[in-house]
Amino acid sequence: MSRVVLSIGSNLGDRMARLQAAVDGLGASVRALSPVYETDAWGGVEQGPFLNAIVVAEDPELDGHGWLRKAQALEQANERVREQKWGPRTLDVDLVCCHEGETEIFSRDEGLTLPHAMAHLRAFVLIPWLAVEPDAVLTVAGQSRPVERLMGELDAAERDGVRLTDLILHLPPELSA
Repeated sequence: MSRVVLSIGSNLGDRMARLQAAVDGLGASVRALSPVYETDAWGGVEQGPFLNAIVVAEDPELDGHGWLRKAQALEQANERVREQKWGPRTLDVDLVCCHEGETEIFSRDEGLTLPHAMAHLRAFVLIPWLAVEPDAVLTVAGQSRPVERLMGELDAAERDGVRLTDLILHLPPELSA
């Protein structure tokens, strides 16, 4: 059984509909959904704010590359265009970390970096993740680190820029029946 933590975000068009489309596209593999947060764009490109959330999913058929293909298919289905690094996006689906059973998957393959190389620096990933997994752990520079501790190492302005919304993601139809 593989388990993945996905960071989803959108800042173009109907942002909430794009996030829900990602959740729906993951179908029965969804195990947990974070609250939805709004954050200012990260990376220095002038653009509108993002809606962000974390999805925890499981699937016995997918490995790290399978999850990457699934994430890219979700982005493509939501008209993601890759024109500018850290530019505006209809949908962004990032693999934060992935486990096969109790074993964390590590990858530095072209196109797949696990765990995500920048997740520990992004409050818009860490805050929603802690909301669904308070004991979450992320490997950074070869060391397993509590996500709560990583949050404490971020600048207060970075943390304060992640604002809880009253928007709610819903489980996919096959799980909510």
